[in-house]
Formats: sequence, structure tokens, C-alpha cells
Amino acid sequence: MHVGARTRTDPRATRGEPISAEPRINERIRVPEVRLVGPNGEQVGIVRIEDALRLAAEADLDLVEVAPMAKPPVAKLMDYGKFKYESALKAREDRKKQVNTVIKEMKLRPKIDDHDYETKKGHVVRFLKQGDKVKITIMFRGREQSRPELGFRLLKRLADDVADLGFVEYSPKQDGRNMIMVLGPHKKKADAMAEAKAERARRGPAGELGPEADAEAPATADAAEA
Repeated sequence: MHVGARTRTDPRATRGEPISAEPRINERIRVPEVRLVGPNGEQVGIVRIEDALRLAAEADLDLVEVAPMAKPPVAKLMDYGKFKYESALKAREDRKKQVNTVIKEMKLRPKIDDHDYETKKGHVVRFLKQGDKVKITIMFRGREQSRPELGFRLLKRLADDVADLGFVEYSPKQDGRNMIMVLGPHKKKADAMAEAKAERARRGPAGELGPEADAEAPATADAAEA
């Protein structure tokens, strides 16, 4: 007989209490004892709930249940209002910084000539500099399908050529008639966008270098002679 994995039930459910996303604090923690953690993360130990509430009151802090599933539950002394405010700020900042990762695709033939290879590689370089992932697809035709080493060799060559900008996130593998590999950028998308924005600002609206860049430019030979 197959026996499913045992799962732990939230103790609040067994007591008929509603399960909320908000942790229980102070007098809402209805257990005989808790494993108490101090405000600086120090382990106080297992104490009676009355003693934990007393310590919280003496320190002018809240007693917050941070691990209700533990036996006994883990509670921490903290300023819960400040904690909620800082958590909300952090979540907002994380959402602002979050940038969707774009996966570009570049298709090559196993017997590509050098000129086309350099052109395709240039596109891959540009994508990686922008912080985008690149899916490389080698397309085999006819008898080329019996020569998978051509695809492996080409993908390795490309990965080596752009190693300073990206890394092999997914190793080459056969996918039907094609062979694919995914390159990931060393640079994060948000960082790449910030650098591009700074570069545009430095060059000015007309695409020319601003006065600061002109001041940093080395003197020409004519100016030096003058």
C-alpha cells in the first residue's frame, strides 16, 4: 500500500483559529511556551508565554510569532510596526528594481562562413552587453544531421569568443533537427540599463560628448605645438 508523505498542519487550524498571512503578536500568541529569540537575534531559549510577554513589555517591544509550525513555536522580540514599515519599503524598492529578463535568439548554420559568423557574433555581443540572455540555435539540414560535432564545435567557438561578456547557462543539446545553447550575461539587466542611460546622458541629446568629456579629452598634436 502506498503511503503519502506526512505533512504538518498549522496548529492554529487544529484550534479552529483563522489562518492569516499576518503573524500573531503579543496576546494573540496562545501557546503555553515559545522558543524565544532576542531583538538582536540572540537565542534566549524555551520560555513560558507569560515570561516572554513580560520581557517584551519590559523592553517596550512586541512578541512576534515567526515560526508557528515549530515545536514549540518560535517568537522574536521586535518593534513590529517598524518591521512592517521597513518590509513594505524593501518590497517596493525590489519591485522598482525588478526588470524582466529578455531571451534573444540567434540562428546559425553549422557551416557558416567567417563573415556571417562575425556578424552573428556581433549581435550576440550586443545582446549580452544589454544584459539579455541569448538562445543560440544551430540549424541542421539533410546530411548535416549526421555531423552533430559541427554544431558542438561552433557553439564552443562562440561561447569562447564572448566569454568575457557571458557564460553558458544551458549546455549544448540536441533539440530535434536543431542544437541549442543558452548564454547568460555576466551583467545584470538593471545594471546594463543604468549604464546605457548614463552613457546617453554623457553624450547629450545629439549623441555628442558633453563638456565634461571634452575637458577630459587629450590635447591634439596641433594644440600641443601651439
